[in-house]
Amino acid sequence: MSEKDTTFNSTKRQDRDLPLDSFGDWRWREALAELMVPIIGSMFRNGVRILMYGKSLVNENPLGIMQAHRFIRQIDGNELSESETYPILESLTKLNLSDCEIDLGELTVNYPDFAKLPEDTTSLDTYLNKELKSVIDKNEARPEIPQDIVLYGFGRVGRLVTRMLVENTGPGNYFRLRAVVVRKTNSDDLVKRASLLQRDSVHGRFSGTIRVDEANNSLVVNGNPIKFIYASGPNDFKYNEHGINNPLVIDNTGIWRDEKGLGRHINGGASKVILTAPGKDNIKNIVFGINDDELEAKDKIISAASCTTNAIVPVLKLIHDKFKITSGHVETVHAYTNDQNLIDNYHKGDRRGRSAALNMVITSTGAVKAVAKAIPELEGILTGNAIRVPTPNVSLAVMSLAINEEVTKESINNFLRESAFHSKYREIIGFVNSPEVVSTDFYSSPFASIIDSQATIAAGNRITLYCWYDNEYGYSKQVVNIAKKVSNIKLQRLPLPKDN
Repeated sequence: MSEKDTTFNSTKRQDRDLPLDSFGDWRWREALAELMVPIIGSMFRNGVRILMYGKSLVNENPLGIMQAHRFIRQIDGNELSESETYPILESLTKLNLSDCEIDLGELTVNYPDFAKLPEDTTSLDTYLNKELKSVIDKNEARPEIPQDIVLYGFGRVGRLVTRMLVENTGPGNYFRLRAVVVRKTNSDDLVKRASLLQRDSVHGRFSGTIRVDEANNSLVVNGNPIKFIYASGPNDFKYNEHGINNPLVIDNTGIWRDEKGLGRHINGGASKVILTAPGKDNIKNIVFGINDDELEAKDKIISAASCTTNAIVPVLKLIHDKFKITSGHVETVHAYTNDQNLIDNYHKGDRRGRSAALNMVITSTGAVKAVAKAIPELEGILTGNAIRVPTPNVSLAVMSLAINEEVTKESINNFLRESAFHSKYREIIGFVNSPEVVSTDFYSSPFASIIDSQATIAAGNRITLYCWYDNEYGYSKQVVNIAKKVSNIKLQRLPLPKDN
């Protein structure tokens, strides 16, 4: 591909031959990516989020956009070029779109008529009107008042949820993080919490602005004032005392897991509560994308289950619906967590008193038992255990399953690839096909679970799947998805999946 379209409207489907001038080709595509940045930003501020096979392109720099294009190679065996996506992105700006999410990668790959452009745009116009008809010229009204959200606790999950909420505010009409409830530590508490939000040893620096407002006990994050309420417990205050009415409270402390304890938030004025841990009593344990259809308006207290439950349930559901699981074992290789000791010391749990930084620690997991709450037909047919390992983040679920059908590694991987990127599971299941990936490659992955296809084992009717998951970031994304669900925030992702 030696010729360049300096108008940046090239439409010839690339034959993927190496360019005669590699550097010149790269600079040309970089220029296209640079042109995309303001378009993507403008559309986001108007309520339309642009994705690339599930990855948000909002606030990405040109190189990040180019890397997202490159990633498509391992998905569909198709090297997606900026010369293909740019004319489609440009065409989107001419449409009257209601608030939604548009996957530019899927939209581009599915379009068959690049050869007709730019002389004939009729086919593109027809294609876009067909694929996006549900959001074109609808002029659906946004909520007049955004949903107030309060975080109870500001630990690993709390800070990541904060990042996600303020980065995804968009036009600002759907939800607003209004406050964080914590126990005050010392006089510079607010400054220290701002620093922890700004800097993260695992997930890197926050890509936004943070201002400490001591006078109002607030952090102003990307222009969003977030009040810090200091309290020993939910009984110490009422939310309306702080100008916050009927908030959705996300409790990420794990101190209370039953209806009585979490009901204190409701007594304080919360409309609903999401617990970021497995719930007790009759609290519904919800895995977004699997059993969130069980949620009812009357449900006031909801559990987002655990990070491991969110990682294994989608894959188990996918496999069971297709092949029927008859038995199996799930072993999780889990990063150490804050409840373990850095050096040997007393711990109420077995083995957890030994140094997390120096040991692999065998421990139990409640994730397998929780599977039955999301997939009742799997009750009693799975076993499970866990090994805590000396890494700070990203875990691995190894699922050894017996199924009702004989498969090959190739056939099961093809099924998993297609499901991960073109089915209703595309938001929660990822897929990689590299023999070189390791745990740190999945820092800040937004997926609940990522299938490592190179590690897949298939022998007759038995399969072993290796699924990575960022037990912090991927889980936090699931929590945010549930928050949107209970807040009646329903933004379509287009084009629709093939199994819709």
